[in-house]
Amino acid sequence: MFAAERRQLILEMVRANGAVSLRELARVVQTSEVTVRRDVRALEAEGLLDRRHGGAVLPGGFTRESGFPQKSHLATAEKTAIADLAAGLVEEGEAIVVGAGTTTQELARRLARVPGLTVVTNSLLVAQALAHANRVEVVMTGGTLRGSNYALVGSGAEQSLQGLRVSKAFLSGSGLTAERGLSTSNMLSASVDRALVQAAAEVVVLADHSKLGTDTMFQTVPTDVITRLVTDESPGHDDRAATELQALADQGVQIAVAGASGGGVANGGGPSGASGASGAESVARQQRRDVPLPGPRRQVPGAAAGLRSAAALSEQNGGTERARVADMRRR
Repeated sequence: MFAAERRQLILEMVRANGAVSLRELARVVQTSEVTVRRDVRALEAEGLLDRRHGGAVLPGGFTRESGFPQKSHLATAEKTAIADLAAGLVEEGEAIVVGAGTTTQELARRLARVPGLTVVTNSLLVAQALAHANRVEVVMTGGTLRGSNYALVGSGAEQSLQGLRVSKAFLSGSGLTAERGLSTSNMLSASVDRALVQAAAEVVVLADHSKLGTDTMFQTVPTDVITRLVTDESPGHDDRAATELQALADQGVQIAVAGASGGGVANGGGPSGASGASGAESVARQQRRDVPLPGPRRQVPGAAAGLRSAAALSEQNGGTERARVADMRRR
């Protein structure tokens, strides 16, 4: 495929979806991410799109939001891996809230296997994914249906969450930065997400690498409120993703990274189903924290000499004893 044809196809994808990751663009145009990055830079120089961390968006992307049909076909492998890992954080008998989004929909499909679970949600897609789970109770908020993402929003949704208390909230959004936290492009969605957060003791954000470093109009969850981020592996050359993750970790956010290739999980682990403990251990093993390694042990002055003296004394005593026994045998 010639460069002009590639760039036209890239531009059409961005226009159709609002935002597309470099990984997805490379897959569709069947070339490397390095080549796609050059094409995106060229299109940005012409003012046809804007580069964002790990992807491309339409100019003025702060206000643009893709609808569900477009979002559902983006970063599918990454969403699957993130959902597999996030499901391991949920234990039997818990009460949780799950916000709207295609990634949270993937999570809900895996939560159907967790017995005794209660899920509060404003998402029709999440509720549908759990509709036939006999051991899961689904509680829906009230509100007005927002057709673009099949979510209930407005004062009715927010009022129905007042007085609610659950263990965890699972949310996704349009962008995530260490400076502002999780954000979205729609004011009504942001307001409901804030109400969901207020009901939870812990907040877990599900966001693939293309959303890291992206900032949108309405803040939903400040960084200091986020307990944990579950994300996917960013490309090795994506230094900005690593920088953003480190900045989030520095502010106290626990980072769990799932492997997108083949839907697996980095460093082992996988979907836990009803086994919350094993999933939690898997997440704990994947914390991207810089933990100082223990340094060389300090030796107490004279300790080594003391050990050598003890060994020499033991050898000396042993030799004396052997000589005494031999002398007794000769007698």
